[in-house]
Amino acid sequence: MPIMVALPGVLAVLALVLVFAILCLRVANQYERAVVFRLGRYNRTAGPGLFFKWPFVEWVTWTDLRTRTTAVEAQETITRDNVPIKINTVIWQRIVDPQRATIEVADVGNAVIQVALTTLRSVIGQHTLDEVLKEQDAIAHLIEVQVDKVTSPWGVKAERIQMKNVEIPESMQRAMAQEAEAHREKRARLIKAEAEFDAAKMLNEAAETIMKSPAALELRRMQMITEVGAEQNTMTIVMMPSEFVSMARGIGEAFTKK
Repeated sequence: MPIMVALPGVLAVLALVLVFAILCLRVANQYERAVVFRLGRYNRTAGPGLFFKWPFVEWVTWTDLRTRTTAVEAQETITRDNVPIKINTVIWQRIVDPQRATIEVADVGNAVIQVALTTLRSVIGQHTLDEVLKEQDAIAHLIEVQVDKVTSPWGVKAERIQMKNVEIPESMQRAMAQEAEAHREKRARLIKAEAEFDAAKMLNEAAETIMKSPAALELRRMQMITEVGAEQNTMTIVMMPSEFVSMARGIGEAFTKK
């Protein structure tokens, strides 16, 4: 009989312990923090691990400390040279102060996105299209710094903001393609003219060297004949001494004077 009386008492105590554990004990994961409010006022930030909460007196708001990645749809903006473009943006954000992120702003994730978008439009409006296309990393870093200044009082860190894709109008794409083609053609002509100038300069130097030594001219003539004879052709080459050429030049000058 005493055993039968003691058993319900033990069960009652176990039930009370179980109810106490359900109402008062909480477990926060390693990546979570619990912002505890007591009668509506901030009391403490608990976690990670097991912590105690007074039932009916304290309320808990959970905060995730992991980095969140948000891909923002294409946003239309205008550059400094009045070119409308669309930019796809990716935002990485992380809560560093659970207390401020819970108390200072409602829906902190959406707030950070809106700040990033307004800052994006403002910064893009200060740069030309060429700067936006060529200096995306520098512009993204500038946006990140400005966004972080706004979100720091909220306990949120804008870890990175990256422009994923920049869309420009088709008419502007055609104009840029024509400009690039014109630059390539200009560069090709300059390279060709430079090559011709170098070749003419080298030929002039070679001619001056040959004029100083008649034997060099004879050797060059024999080398040319050897190159022509190496090919299978029916060309006939008649060798004439260079003195004949000098004599013909002298006769021509004499007739010209008369």
